Amino acid sequence: MTDNSPEPRADGQPPKVERGGLWGLFLGLAGLLFPPYGVVLSVFGVVQGFRARRAARTHRSQAPGALPSVALGMIGIVVSSIMITVLLVYQDEVAEFRDCSARAHTVSTQKECDTAWESGTGLPPVVIGA
Repeated sequence: MTDNSPEPRADGQPPKVERGGLWGLFLGLAGLLFPPYGVVLSVFGVVQGFRARRAARTHRSQAPGALPSVALGMIGIVVSSIMITVLLVYQDEVAEFRDCSARAHTVSTQKECDTAWESGTGLPPVVIGA
């Protein structure tokens, strides 16, 4: 990451703003958009949020987006971890579901695939990114 620490402020000038929290917010949001592979982006979002918060405390400035980036990053890590766990536990069922979905050319045949997945696992198809 780049060093986005604010410049020291002179007397009478308003404090500079730490921009690293906004980068962390962007990374955390990107991690939520690409689960389960977004876990890496989510981790970077958490790290960047903590770094921005620490730099803001050191320089007595503000770090907008630092705490939301940590929160979004943590949510992204949890969502991605759940998806990875489901993919590992239900490997055979996931392969069958994806094969069925690849062969499904109509809405009714896709619903049959969804029903077979739900009856076999008890989970909605959305947990595997379908």
